[in-house]
Amino acid sequence: MPPTNPYTPDLADRDPLEALAATPARIKAIAYDWTPVQFEHSYAPGKWSARQILIHLAQSEMALGNRARMALSTQPYASQAFDQDAWMARDAAMTGREALDALVAMATMNLALFRTLSAAERATPFTHPEYGGLTVDWLIHQMAGHQIHHLKQIEAIATT
Repeated sequence: MPPTNPYTPDLADRDPLEALAATPARIKAIAYDWTPVQFEHSYAPGKWSARQILIHLAQSEMALGNRARMALSTQPYASQAFDQDAWMARDAAMTGREALDALVAMATMNLALFRTLSAAERATPFTHPEYGGLTVDWLIHQMAGHQIHHLKQIEAIATT
């Protein structure tokens, strides 16, 4: 049995595919017209700026979408963990608009894949060094909850 998903509270009882369709669209609606200065606002002192949150979300879509594709095409598959702060440093020069566009594009690509998966494909197993045995379905739920978790931060920034 897969471990508890850390983003289950954020997703709650929502269908993950519906959330994966709605959340990037909501983020885009909020931040599309922001100025470079607005992208540098944060929801709390010492926390990531909106631009950094968007970079992180785009990177997560890339990494976790790849993880799902590898699990679906390579058996057995053992994923690797990644250091989000080290990844952030690699893309620190991205603008807020570039990060937003990358997030929306990769989220669209991942959702298109996830919508084609059968129940059996969503049950495809893989392993993770920190979480142990997982499934593609667990990953889809994680991605949906993760997006919502950061949407709340973007919404908080929008009100400042």
